[in-house]
Amino acid sequence: MEDQTPMSGMSQGKTFLLGITAGVLVLCTIGFFILLSMQFGDKDTKVAVNTGGTPTQVANAGNVAPTSITVAPVEDDEHIKGGKKAKITLVEYSDFQCPYCGAFEPTIDQLLQKYPDDVRVVYRHFPLRSIHPNAAPAANASECAAEQGKFWEFHAKLFQNQEGLSTTFYSSIAKEIGLNVSKFDACVSSNKYAADVQADEVSAQAAGGRGTPYSILVGPNGEQSVISGAQPFSAVDAAIQQML
Repeated sequence: MEDQTPMSGMSQGKTFLLGITAGVLVLCTIGFFILLSMQFGDKDTKVAVNTGGTPTQVANAGNVAPTSITVAPVEDDEHIKGGKKAKITLVEYSDFQCPYCGAFEPTIDQLLQKYPDDVRVVYRHFPLRSIHPNAAPAANASECAAEQGKFWEFHAKLFQNQEGLSTTFYSSIAKEIGLNVSKFDACVSSNKYAADVQADEVSAQAAGGRGTPYSILVGPNGEQSVISGAQPFSAVDAAIQQML
């Protein structure tokens, strides 16, 4: 007597349809687990878009990501504010026309107030020429002010009036902060520091910068953390605390 199976009494058509249904269920199950693994596999990272419009993958904790990148050594003649023997250096690549760079300035000020001896800030130019046509000229003008020892005063005035960047405005700032205006104007009109500004841009790109503001914290032992975008004081402060 032949053994009977559940399918032995079914027609070939019904058997075929049952096989198709089972196959679809198996594929759906596999797809579900693939999607599940993708969802949980990326839980430690997220995508943040910087002001340059380029997606950058950064750590969840305040968009401050430990990394290893090439940062040009800080020279004594650069624009430096803070403790001369500071344990931590924040290298800031910025754009005078970028509103997010302006929004990041209060964070910089808070850091220097909280860590007057332990943190120093190094300002470097990173004008986003394609979207901020006044950024490179403003950077050149700031270098002309630095020539007379007033970079930070000029820097502050530019960020206070980002909508008014122009040659006339630069000249008015020069007069307001006590520069030799004739000498300053000649420097600006000759675009004297164009090569220096461009060198900073190359440095920013080599360090991984794709938008502004783009900053790098360098710790006592050379450890580095990238700060992408105008991060709040709490996020940058937390990264500094880890280094200290």
